[in-house]
Amino acid sequence: MENKEFTQKICGLLKDHKGEDVVSIKVTEKTDVADYFIVAGGRSSTHARSLAEHVEEEAEKLGFTAIRKEGIKEGRWAVLDYGDVIVHIFNDETRLFYHLEKLWDDGTNTVKY
Repeated sequence: MENKEFTQKICGLLKDHKGEDVVSIKVTEKTDVADYFIVAGGRSSTHARSLAEHVEEEAEKLGFTAIRKEGIKEGRWAVLDYGDVIVHIFNDETRLFYHLEKLWDDGTNTVKY
């Protein structure tokens, strides 16, 4: 499965589980860290934690294991690093504070789900 297809699959999973404002940002031209960032919100820390756990479970079914993961238990900002695809799941307050979309979006590289 290619990075773009994996990104689309994860975005669909997040939307299906009521993830809010799900976007994928192609960052290939901006950084060597990854090809895609996925950013999604949860209504609360519990919801953000649940979304992260669901993504992790479903990604493993697809044969992808997170290289690193941080913040899942706290549920404020969970990060799942799949190498070329990095998933960021925020609770509302934390997402507003960091607003990653503004840092990485140039108007042509973002897809909203």
